[in-house]
Amino acid sequence: MLEIRQGAERGNANHGWLQSKHTFSFGHYHDPKHTGFGPLLVINEDKVAPSQGFGTHGHRDMEIISYVLEGALEHKDSMGTGSVLHYGDVQRMSAGSGVRHSEFNGSATEPVHFLQIWIQPNVTGIPPSYEEKHFAPESKIGQLRLIASSDGRQGSVLIHQDAAIYAGILNGGEVLEHTLAEGRTGYVHLIRGSLMVNGVRLAGGDALKMTQESIVKIENAEAAEVLVFDLPY
Repeated sequence: MLEIRQGAERGNANHGWLQSKHTFSFGHYHDPKHTGFGPLLVINEDKVAPSQGFGTHGHRDMEIISYVLEGALEHKDSMGTGSVLHYGDVQRMSAGSGVRHSEFNGSATEPVHFLQIWIQPNVTGIPPSYEEKHFAPESKIGQLRLIASSDGRQGSVLIHQDAAIYAGILNGGEVLEHTLAEGRTGYVHLIRGSLMVNGVRLAGGDALKMTQESIVKIENAEAAEVLVFDLPY
């Protein structure tokens, strides 16, 4: 079963300093048809104005993943972690028993553009933790590069859920296939460009929910950057 989520139909939030598009219900945006997909609860596409950002706030029992697309994302948290992330950087914060953090645009002149992804963990009350890794564009060109997994394999960041996230940069004649094991679902989020997934054409911002499918087949890409989620049913 395939269900497309049109990027143009996502929830929109305009706070002046923040332009955000919500794939799933978030904040003041609520759509009962789009409240998450298995443990995948949030994909927000955020653009933050120069020298602006999210002030210190708290989270509990959530896996929070930031995928930076452009600009400089500055992070600080109550664990004492501080860093500035750029394109290719992936940040994972396990909120666990509780953490407070802030996220700001680290540039005084350029906006920062990133995806914030929330995944519900399969354990609760664990000590909070933080991890970041850089995935060079070359490692994603023409293939699906594992960037997050339940065991940190292949140099991916570790998330506390039986899930995996792959990233790819595609343009041209590549045909990629990812096998979904029995009892698994797939979710494809196209960041930009265009491509075809299992015969369905997606444009930037679109996504595809996949249930009772055995293969994710990606082809006919044009200047595409894509995320593929392999999730428990």
